[in-house]
Amino acid sequence: MIIEVDSLSKTYSLGAGIIRALDSVSFEVESGEKVAIIGPSGSGKSTLMHLLGCLDSPDSGRYVLDNEDVSRLSKNELAEVRNRKIGFVFQTFNLLPRITALENVELPLLYAGRREARDLAHRALKIVGLANRTDHGPNQLSGGERQRVAIARAIVTNPAIILADEPTGNLDTKTGDEIMSLFGELNDQGRTVIIVTHDSEIAAHCPRQILIRDGVIVQSEPQTQEVD
Repeated sequence: MIIEVDSLSKTYSLGAGIIRALDSVSFEVESGEKVAIIGPSGSGKSTLMHLLGCLDSPDSGRYVLDNEDVSRLSKNELAEVRNRKIGFVFQTFNLLPRITALENVELPLLYAGRREARDLAHRALKIVGLANRTDHGPNQLSGGERQRVAIARAIVTNPAIILADEPTGNLDTKTGDEIMSLFGELNDQGRTVIIVTHDSEIAAHCPRQILIRDGVIVQSEPQTQEVD
């Protein structure tokens, strides 16, 4: 089991009131699964993503990531877990504009003090089909190519999970489908992939969907058929 979530809750203060973003959420993800977390705006899926990505801590409940209970870790300890175990892919790519694709992919390894950063970054870019674009800056790449660079950066540390937040949101339909196919290939290689989205067509690419609404999971069932 790569993820075990037990009764996670998270609230936020809003003026004089309290917003319950997550209300005693529980589920599990097996190693090697490809899962979509889907829900409308305000459903709690972004809060859940922040907790799963160790970007925040729950008010209550338990979160075990790759056999490590991360529920009550300090901010510095969470940062270490993120660097070791989670590869992030964002809607806006989050690439540094003044450095090359290769240098963007190297960054997580450099932060971790890995000496073999250059070789591993080359390997990651080859996996995503950009071996010939290593010296190009983000402004020289298409949207789909930028997202491939972001995916290469996510996998370069060989994390326990790839966590993608609306990864096709800034892409046209054809390019978005290509990116989802790439996630499928990475999953076929044994990587655990979690896609956070509001788009049911994107979620349909995943064999399993976790539907969240009003801070509560209302469905966590396998799809009858995955989109190719």
